[in-house]
Amino acid sequence: MPVLELMDLPAALPAYAPVMGLDLGEKTIGVAVSDATRTVASALELIRKTKFTEEANRLFAIMKDRGAKGVIIGLPVNMDGTEGPRCQSVRAFGRNLLRLDPDLLVAFWDERWSTQAVQRMMTDEADLSRARRAELVDKMAAAYILQGALDRMGNG
Repeated sequence: MPVLELMDLPAALPAYAPVMGLDLGEKTIGVAVSDATRTVASALELIRKTKFTEEANRLFAIMKDRGAKGVIIGLPVNMDGTEGPRCQSVRAFGRNLLRLDPDLLVAFWDERWSTQAVQRMMTDEADLSRARRAELVDKMAAAYILQGALDRMGNG
C-alpha cells in the first residue's frame, strides 16, 4: 500500500486500532502509541539507531504487542514549508518500512515545532536536567507529533 495522506488514514484503519507515532532523530527513534480510540498519544520507547532491519523489527514488535495498524512519522519540514534532505531521508524510512510490510499503513505529519515545544515544556514545567531532557526529548516529541496528528484526524 502506498503512503497515505494523513486524512485518509482513519478510513483505512480497522476500528479501534491504535496507531504508532515516530520521531526520527539522527541517533534515536522516538516511539509513541495511541489508545484504541486514537484520542490520546503516549510516549513509549526510545530506539537507538543501528541497522534499519533491527529498527524495523523492533517497531513491528511494538506494533504487534500494542495492536497498532498504522504509523505516523514526523516529517522535518523546513520553517519555510520546503522539504530538504532530512525529509527525503524520513520519507525513505517510511517507504522502506512498506517494503518489509506492504500492508502497513503509513502517513507523515509536519513536525516543525515538535522538538522545540517538547524541550520548552520539559525545561519550563518539568525541571529536568539537560541529560534527562536529551534522553526523553525524541520519545516525547513522538508523542507530541502523534497527538497533533490524532487531533487533526479527529477534527478533520
